[in-house]
Amino acid sequence: MKICCIGAGYVGGPTMAVIALKAPDIQVTVVDMNTTRIAAWNSDTLPIYEPGLDAVVKEARGRNLFFSTDVKGAIASADIIFVSVNTPTKTYGVGAGRAADLRYIESVARTIAEVSTTPKIIVEKSTIPVKTAETIQQILAANTSGVAFQVLSNPEFLAEGTAVPDLFNPDRVLIGGERTPAGDAAVAKLVSVYARWVPTERILTTNLWSSELSKLVANAFLAQRISSINSISALCEATGADVDEVANAIGKDSRIGPKFLKASVGFGGSCFQKDILNLVYICETLGLPEVAAYWNGVVAMNEYQKSRFSAKIVRSLFNTVADKRIAVLGFAFKKDTNDTRETAAINVVRDLLAEQANVVVYDPKVPAAEVIADVLGKGQSNPRLRVAKSAYEACQGAHAVAIVTEWDEFKTLNYTKVFDDMQKPAFLFDGRNIVDLAALRTLGFRAHGIGR
Repeated sequence: MKICCIGAGYVGGPTMAVIALKAPDIQVTVVDMNTTRIAAWNSDTLPIYEPGLDAVVKEARGRNLFFSTDVKGAIASADIIFVSVNTPTKTYGVGAGRAADLRYIESVARTIAEVSTTPKIIVEKSTIPVKTAETIQQILAANTSGVAFQVLSNPEFLAEGTAVPDLFNPDRVLIGGERTPAGDAAVAKLVSVYARWVPTERILTTNLWSSELSKLVANAFLAQRISSINSISALCEATGADVDEVANAIGKDSRIGPKFLKASVGFGGSCFQKDILNLVYICETLGLPEVAAYWNGVVAMNEYQKSRFSAKIVRSLFNTVADKRIAVLGFAFKKDTNDTRETAAINVVRDLLAEQANVVVYDPKVPAAEVIADVLGKGQSNPRLRVAKSAYEACQGAHAVAIVTEWDEFKTLNYTKVFDDMQKPAFLFDGRNIVDLAALRTLGFRAHGIGR
């Protein structure tokens, strides 16, 4: 069996590496038009950071795992083609700001049709709107003759920062296909791939549309929990309650559970906001405005939480941060990843720059050039924005420290040294609730958390 994955990003690369590791008899080729990215996958410095991924790639690469820019060649020889390309939110035209931009999905479908001469199973791995499989099927049918295709949905549920253990031991693998003999056979073939290491009771099969919709709904429900506890964090600050204590209390209820009840400066990443906005757009187009408004509220609460954090910094520093040095610790959207898509840090830094602050950012995995480009735009600069090489450098002479990503190293900093090197009064704002505020106050900090 030969598998081809189109797209060497955060989903395609790790997923295919684990499949190759667990199924050494299957040839797995990951293809991408981005030559720099493919070169990085073939080097000792992978283009993405995930704990444990280096070891997986090194064991399988060159044996049965290959990274290539020969997209058409890999498609032509493959039995199963995973489509793992970007599906960003549209920034133009109908549905701008909410609908998914499917140009890359359509382009891939046309390329598959162009080069295929043998039967193919096409697997949607990208997060896409429900009924996208129908679009792919129509393009294939209109551009080929006599070649049999089956389109399956196999959404990813891995979390960045824990992608490798998530792939090794998934809660479930979801595969959707057409309820026809050919569709059932295609589903069974893909099931056989995952069954090499995933217990069959964790491999769920559904119809095509249920699988496509399940991914959007799963992300929407997770994001909803975060926005719900973040909304309560504002109430806790106004009443003197502690959001961590509230979350712990309600999380003990078996009907609610403890996961995704950690208050923070806001959620980020490539999926949550994009998928909710996509769900909003689908509901709008299907004439369900009340449902659309409900889910749009989850995004609105997340934006409020980010702006509330920035406003608290300004308000606490005597209502002005103009010309004051603010150290922002963390830029990735979560720890153990270098992904900055939709990270709350972008909003926080932009808000502080708008208030004429001098912002110094430090993140252990995000390159300086990426920080600057994400905040200001490619090719832009601002003398008020700098990137430090260490947390201590960022905090040197700062009026305030803002923890925006929950990197473990920020929990164990020598805060006595940090305090001694700061302007006084020294402020600290913990946007992830990872440090001991009482201990910091004993050192002399004016320390603030989320919902505490």
